[in-house]
Amino acid sequence: MKHVRHFDPSLFLSLVHVCLVQANYAPYFFDNGARSTNGNMALLSLSEDTPVGTHVYTLNGTDPEGDPVTYDLTYEAGSRRYFSVDKNLGNVTLIEELDREKEDEIEVIVSISDGLSTVSEKVRILVMDANDESPEFINTPYIVEVPENTPSSSSIFKIEAVDKDTGSGGSITYFLQNIHANKFTIDRHSGVLRIKAGVTLDYEKSRTHFVVVVAKDGGGKLRGDNKVFSATTTVTINVEDVQDTPPMFIGTPYYGYVYEDTLAGSEVLTVVALDGDRGKPNSIHYCIVNGSEGSFEISNTTGAISVIKSPNQLKKEVYELKVKASEISQEGDTSEHTFAVVTIRVVDLNNHPPTFYGENGPQNRFELTMYEHPPEGEILRGLKITVNDSDQGANAKFNLRLVGPGGIFRVVPQTVLNEAQVTIIVENSAAIDYESFKVLTFKLLAIEVNTPEKFSSTADVVIHLLDTNDNVPKFSSDYYIARIPENSPGGSNVVAVTATDPDSGLWGEIKYSIYGTGADLFLIHPSTGIIYTQPWAVLDAEVNSKYNFYVKAEDTDGKYSLAEVFITVLDVNDHSPEFNENIQEKTMIIGSPVKIEAIDQDAEEPNNIVDYSIMQADPANVFDIDQSTGEIKLKSYIRSLDIIHNITKNKDCIWSLVVQAKDRGSPSFSTTAVLKIDITEETLHKGPMAAFLMQTKDNPMKALGVLAGVMGIMVLITIMISTAMFWRNKRSNKVMPVRRIIKKRQMPPSRTVRMEWLKLKRPSNAAEKFVVEEDVKSLHNENSNNNIQVIPVPPTAPLPPPPPALAPRSDAPGWRVPTVSGSLTPKHIIKPPKKKGHSSTHNALVSELKMRFEKRNAAFGEPHI
Repeated sequence: MKHVRHFDPSLFLSLVHVCLVQANYAPYFFDNGARSTNGNMALLSLSEDTPVGTHVYTLNGTDPEGDPVTYDLTYEAGSRRYFSVDKNLGNVTLIEELDREKEDEIEVIVSISDGLSTVSEKVRILVMDANDESPEFINTPYIVEVPENTPSSSSIFKIEAVDKDTGSGGSITYFLQNIHANKFTIDRHSGVLRIKAGVTLDYEKSRTHFVVVVAKDGGGKLRGDNKVFSATTTVTINVEDVQDTPPMFIGTPYYGYVYEDTLAGSEVLTVVALDGDRGKPNSIHYCIVNGSEGSFEISNTTGAISVIKSPNQLKKEVYELKVKASEISQEGDTSEHTFAVVTIRVVDLNNHPPTFYGENGPQNRFELTMYEHPPEGEILRGLKITVNDSDQGANAKFNLRLVGPGGIFRVVPQTVLNEAQVTIIVENSAAIDYESFKVLTFKLLAIEVNTPEKFSSTADVVIHLLDTNDNVPKFSSDYYIARIPENSPGGSNVVAVTATDPDSGLWGEIKYSIYGTGADLFLIHPSTGIIYTQPWAVLDAEVNSKYNFYVKAEDTDGKYSLAEVFITVLDVNDHSPEFNENIQEKTMIIGSPVKIEAIDQDAEEPNNIVDYSIMQADPANVFDIDQSTGEIKLKSYIRSLDIIHNITKNKDCIWSLVVQAKDRGSPSFSTTAVLKIDITEETLHKGPMAAFLMQTKDNPMKALGVLAGVMGIMVLITIMISTAMFWRNKRSNKVMPVRRIIKKRQMPPSRTVRMEWLKLKRPSNAAEKFVVEEDVKSLHNENSNNNIQVIPVPPTAPLPPPPPALAPRSDAPGWRVPTVSGSLTPKHIIKPPKKKGHSSTHNALVSELKMRFEKRNAAFGEPHI
């Protein structure tokens, strides 16, 4: 019986779901090749000097279904993590410093995932070399032993250095520092050190050489720059000695002595010879070749020479022995040898001290008279001194020296054998000075050198000095400063100068004299040095307060020195203040002061400082005066002429004051003057010009100068405007619009500028004022069109006022005014007269300028002013 299977729907749905799951494809990386910057990092190469934090690669892949993918980097266990990755973007960043010399390949597992499937690949990243390593010497330190007979150009050592870099950065060349100063060269490629061609080593001259070797790589890129690294080391070259130098005696020449009490067999002296090759010296064998005559023998090994006979058996006084020193090699052979001469003298015992002798026998005091300052190197020939030691040989050897002031003389000879003539030589001429020492005393000492007794003797050397004129008179100061009042009578003492001359006798006598342009009023006593004024001299500080001259101090031989004298004449109050006029007239505007001035001809303060005061005024308490400046002004309550009229019935308001000028000297001098003051009241509302003219009433030339300056500026402006218009018309060949406008349209008379210039006249009454009249009419553009050029019309220049007659009358009588300190007649200070041509020149200039202005105004059609 067959069973019928029914189809199960749920089983079908499960099969469909399995088929759909198996159809999901895995993501994959793009493989873009070795030089690509994105993909799967396969065959990626990085330089070891890549900075940490650099974006080095971008992982890039896709999912067949288009699902988003993520990236990851993993490493095998124990490996160092060099990179990090942005999981979403795939950006790979270096997080650990690379070092090719430690690790030249890095294995990384890169993976890509779509959320369901993950694909991983192991890739190798190559680390490329950068020149970041320096050469390193191996097997250091370098110490080389070289025999001194090694031929030149021979190789003596090989130096080796390594560089862990590859390519040119790992290649090494060698060279020596100070190549010209040493005896070696080096092969730049192999590092083989050689002796220079033509150079030999010598142990006896230099046993060790130090050579500085430099190893330099070939250079390469490091962080974008080309870098070259080097290293240095020192090679110590020790030169080995070779037997190539004969022996040599030391301590030559050799002298020996046999004394009268020396026993037979006693050692006289020892000679010493050494092998010239000091590195490995051979032993020395000594022998006497000749000259002994059977009286002396030498030790073959030590070189000690002994006498084998008693001294009384020795037939000669001096023996000369020829001694041979030979080298004995290690094999026992005699090779190099050398010779020396030994002198042996037979002497008696030391039983005589050195003794000084004069011309008549033994003497212990020697005297000499000489002039001071003899030439250096001169011999004191007046001293006849001989020194002698009767012993023989070493017992008769002694030294000579002078004991006393050092550095003045020296004795010759300094070492004596048996006998010598003593010579004393001048060494320091300046120290042999009569003014310092009249007598020089020395001890002449002779003392044995090599004897145990050290016998000695002395003699006194006394040198008497004679004076010479070797000094120049010297002032106590290089300059002298003196002060003398101007009222000092003739013959007054000013200052005493002092000079000294340490020479004796006539050479020390000093004569004084003065000279110079400032010395006319002065004399000097030739022996005392007192400077005084001429009997007829009159000093005046106001004329000349400073005198300067030279004073000379001279000895009888004509030697002299100079000093400078500065004399100041002190001012004395001998002038009284002086007004420029006895009676002065001033015009005072109420509210403005007037000023008086007196001059004191004294030269210095306080004698020439003047104080002012009012001695007499009627009525009183109207005027005040400034004590220092001399400014006189009305009391503060007087502010108008009405107040003055109430004080006095004098309608002219001309008052007289007696003013005093007094100096501050001691005693004080003063003088007085009469001041007439014309009091006026300033005219108000007349403009600044009127005020100016009122202020310059006493000095009309000042007003004329200011007005002439204003006119000059206006002329200059007019000329500049005319020149500009001329050039403009010349270029355009047309009439300027300004000229046309002026012709077509006349300005209203009410707007025309008119100016009545100031007329300056002398008022008949002191109360009258300068009158200023001024009508101002302006030119305006009726249409307010400021583009139309309107040329300002300069005013007509006024005639200058006549200059005041300032010269005083020649027949003005002198007058006296009683003062506090006495009656003084003031001097009249006459001012130079004004030049007559000055006023006429100004008149002509003003008239010419006026004519030019009128012509100019007529050309523009303007009405004349």
